[in-house]
Amino acid sequence: MKIKPIYKSSDASEIAAVRNLYEEAFPREERIDWNDLMRLAIVMPLSIDAYYIENEFIGFTILNERNDFNWFWYFAVIPSLRGNGYGQRILDSMLQRYAHSPMIIDVESPFQECTNSEQRQRRYNFYLRNGFKDSHVGRTFEGITYCILIYGNYNFTIKDYDRILSHLRHHWDTMPESD
Repeated sequence: MKIKPIYKSSDASEIAAVRNLYEEAFPREERIDWNDLMRLAIVMPLSIDAYYIENEFIGFTILNERNDFNWFWYFAVIPSLRGNGYGQRILDSMLQRYAHSPMIIDVESPFQECTNSEQRQRRYNFYLRNGFKDSHVGRTFEGITYCILIYGNYNFTIKDYDRILSHLRHHWDTMPESD
């Protein structure tokens, strides 16, 4: 598997592949506008990576690299390739690359009544099978309840959640204006 970092200056077709999957895989209320995301990547340590098997784009990850833990923002595999182990390979790669620090991910709560409860439960169980633990910390945004899962040795608290959101707001306020 080949991993290519994505920057604003990356090849346009690579950026488009990641953007298209990002916008397809995540509902509008769960994602940051793509242009805002690219501007945030200028002012904060965001790692946006595209994954390839040979020359075929299979998925991407977006991670906020931090000193205390890494915050895994987004992760998606091309829909037609799901169920073939590519998600597992990408996650294994992420866990190996960032083994030096705990990793958190906020996922839609599988305990909230919703129309996609089966999908949420599968996603939640996928992370639990891979060594993540439920921190029992969560928040609700735009009517969607998220729970924090953590990989590694870290006692994540609501104060940590408040701190990372404050950090995000700070960077949001300092990012450059739109092009």
